[in-house]
Amino acid sequence: MSRPLIGITAHLEAARWGTWVREAVLSPVPYARAVEKAGGVPVLLPPLGLSGIEDYTGRLSGLILAGGTEVDPGLYGAAPDTRLDAPQPHRDRFELALARAAVQAGLPLLAVDRGMHVLNVAQGGTLIPWLPDVVGHDRHGEAGRAHTIQISVSSALGKALGDHAEVTAPHRQAVRRLGTGLLAVAWADDQIVEGVELQGHRFAVGVQWHPEGGGDNRLVEALVAAAE
Repeated sequence: MSRPLIGITAHLEAARWGTWVREAVLSPVPYARAVEKAGGVPVLLPPLGLSGIEDYTGRLSGLILAGGTEVDPGLYGAAPDTRLDAPQPHRDRFELALARAAVQAGLPLLAVDRGMHVLNVAQGGTLIPWLPDVVGHDRHGEAGRAHTIQISVSSALGKALGDHAEVTAPHRQAVRRLGTGLLAVAWADDQIVEGVELQGHRFAVGVQWHPEGGGDNRLVEALVAAAE
């Protein structure tokens, strides 16, 4: 029996190998390793254009919208913010279209960190461009800081992880208004949304942290199981 093909969104960056410096398709290796460990076959998806999106959603068994640079605030009606990294229009355009196509096709998907923001914006939601301005602290942005999140036990996320999880998830953006069909299913102690799910979809989960890292692979396993 063939294993499910799981697409992983990648990005384009200058990279060096040997004496060469070239633009390359890059993806942190923990994504691919987590998919392989869970029984899937990882496939990198470069943000080169929109012409192949229907082929991806038609041939893949599942999708990971991976982390990375913040979504351009202009795409959800917010003002530019110089504290954010420079937007990557090619990636935003590709991943928003891919997220919408995956939802339309019923493709199982796991949206990670930036990926959760992409999913929310793709569904018409908005983000908090700079979270410390809203919550009055920067605990969410502290690298290496672990914190406990509460999870709805009736959700797909809760069925995979239980009613709480200890996560390390530095971020300075968050969901403000949920997109159409999305439900909040996990929260930090200050009620910032840490997990979302799409109603009526067999598996469409977004999380603010990186489940592909560390030793707990249950969420990637749940994606691969849904893809099978």
